[in-house]
Amino acid sequence: MKTAHSPRLELRQGQSLVMTQALQQSIKLLQCNSLELRAFVEQELEKNPFLDEEDLTTPPAEDESREEVIEDSGEPQEADFGDDTYNADDANYADDSSDIEKDYLRHEQSLSTTGGSFDDEDTRTIDDNPSAKISLREHLIEQLNLQIHDPIKRLIAANLIDMVDEAGYIKDDLKTVSAALGIELTEVEFVLAQLQTFDPAGVFARSLSECLALQLKDKNRLDPAMQALLDNLQLLADSKYEELKKRCGVDKDDLREMIGEIRELNPKPGSDFIRDTSQVLEPDIFVRRLPDGNWHIELNMANFPKVMVNKRYYKKITTETRNIKDKQYLTEQFGSANWLVRALEQRAQTMLKVAGELVKQQDAFFRLGVRYLKPMTLKTIAVETGYHESTISRVTNGKFLICPRGTFELKYFFTSALARSEGGGEDVSSQSVKHYISEMIVQETADTILSDDDIVDRLKERNITVARRTVAKYREALNIPSSPKRKRLKLEMI
Repeated sequence: MKTAHSPRLELRQGQSLVMTQALQQSIKLLQCNSLELRAFVEQELEKNPFLDEEDLTTPPAEDESREEVIEDSGEPQEADFGDDTYNADDANYADDSSDIEKDYLRHEQSLSTTGGSFDDEDTRTIDDNPSAKISLREHLIEQLNLQIHDPIKRLIAANLIDMVDEAGYIKDDLKTVSAALGIELTEVEFVLAQLQTFDPAGVFARSLSECLALQLKDKNRLDPAMQALLDNLQLLADSKYEELKKRCGVDKDDLREMIGEIRELNPKPGSDFIRDTSQVLEPDIFVRRLPDGNWHIELNMANFPKVMVNKRYYKKITTETRNIKDKQYLTEQFGSANWLVRALEQRAQTMLKVAGELVKQQDAFFRLGVRYLKPMTLKTIAVETGYHESTISRVTNGKFLICPRGTFELKYFFTSALARSEGGGEDVSSQSVKHYISEMIVQETADTILSDDDIVDRLKERNITVARRTVAKYREALNIPSSPKRKRLKLEMI
């Protein structure tokens, strides 16, 4: 029996999700960082005749303010930051060298202030010198990205890099970083020691003698006699050579040779790099503590372009237009202008709501420091705000907030969780566990080196249960050597 095949018509009903162009553009706007948003809005202002930019000098009405207040959780506060307002311009450092350095440079007139040696036959061109093309900060950031991977250490290192002046020195007190981040001073000094191994040799020094010592250490030429000379640079500047010979325990020829080595060093290791012309990062959100203990969260409206629809111009030009295609074009542009205004408004409201919930969830971090960063996922914020997880991801990507502890990308606050021991309370962030491990190792001495099993036991005392292999994995992620290697390093430093 043969079946006949013939064409026929059928009606089928089904559902499908179609993303309109407006929806796609709204998602794109939500994902844009502040620079991308400005560029997009500027393009729209150029091509749409019904869009005008509002005057940013006019203060917004009360109902247009973009701010939120998060109530304090009532937990005790361990650190007091004084003024609630963080001023990004507070970190200004003098360009002048110290008095000792000035005297030293006056005395050693033949010293090259641009670094390097006295070789007159140096035929390198500007293209051969990478420092001639980038700033010192960019050069240091590149090395940071390659050598330090632990998020807490990277945060400390980033703060220290921002403190480096154009000569390559750190003139501010490290206690400011310790207080701002809520961590021990010893951990800041530990990270500083790592940064002082960066190129160029001598960078991150806190004094001229330390700068020269770092360069000599890099050349494996820092012996006790040379260290004694560096500790008495004022005597060198005053030409008190007899006193120097006594202090260093050397004769006249050795002292002359040592001074010759110092002449080949660069007292300003950062001077070979171009002046840093990069723009200061503008945060999208301000977080500050109010006198009553609550958190005040406000959008940085300088990062939110203010545009308006010129309805009067639209009405005027449409009444004068007779061509159907022209009228259709004007209607489309008017609709596009209205959409952009609504989309920008929705973007601001979404960012404020998500940031408010984020601060609420991480209240302990903002008050007490990085060790109190709690585990948090995109789902946590999504459940509380009613947004989809993909929306939370877009809102937090490339957006930054500034608070008394510094500037952070919103993504920083999302970390995985490790369960505490039974009855031990809430889960702990994996970054907090890494911080505890790093803190333990910083406090080690040659006689108290901790094995991975010892660290496991110490964490158990904090009601944190992790496997030995997890500790080893975290330790390797922190670029921390094994216990035998750490013991050898400690013994070498004695």
